[in-house]
Amino acid sequence: MNFSRVWAIPFIPLGLWLILVFSGKEVELFLWLNQAAQVLPNWAWAWFTFLGNGWGIFALCFPLVLYAPRQLCAALISGSIAAIISLTLKPLIGLPRPAGVLSENSFYLLGDPLLHHALPSGHTLTVFSVASALFFSTPLPKRNLLFVLFVLAILTGISRNAVGAHWPGDVLVGSALGIWCGLIASRLVLKMKDAQLLPTSPIPRVIALAGFAELYILQTRVLDFPHNQALQYIGSAIVLITLILFVLRQNKPQ
Repeated sequence: MNFSRVWAIPFIPLGLWLILVFSGKEVELFLWLNQAAQVLPNWAWAWFTFLGNGWGIFALCFPLVLYAPRQLCAALISGSIAAIISLTLKPLIGLPRPAGVLSENSFYLLGDPLLHHALPSGHTLTVFSVASALFFSTPLPKRNLLFVLFVLAILTGISRNAVGAHWPGDVLVGSALGIWCGLIASRLVLKMKDAQLLPTSPIPRVIALAGFAELYILQTRVLDFPHNQALQYIGSAIVLITLILFVLRQNKPQ
């Protein structure tokens, strides 16, 4: 696909969002999705939500500091841009979430009710930004298997409706903005030289140091839902093993 055309892809979810807005069917669609999603257990949607948590997805991507540092840098840059957009737009737009509009018993809600700062969905924005960054920063011949990243991103977006945290429009806007974040980051990392990405170089070392902060967060906080505790333990193991391997690489000639 022509790279210039890829930049137009986010207009598809944005167009669907506008259709929802002007049709007045968003509440109806949310209630249907929220109910239909209950065919899966709570832990499944909680786990998908984990993929949209910045700390959660950083843990799962952490081994890339050794095996695909350029792609990890793209994901970190994209995720940072996404975080700035989310923190800026949410209070600026100030739209209510489902729990701030609908009666308590009219839809399924997992966890504490969130009332404000609906648009865009931060978890959806994060997961699509990382998925897009990883995908588009990878050389074209190696991308085929990476389409699964977008399947996971879509399920993460659906999870935000399933747990009662966001409207469908919040998810659509989050996905669009996330793809743009990933595209921007994937272009930026092309300017990085291979020598800057070696394990003994400053950039990977700074990322490795961030791994210690990641371990602290995973062990001291509940990321979104208690159902994710097992994933937090797995994430901690992934980060710890990667850090050990990273330290061992410091003494090897590059």
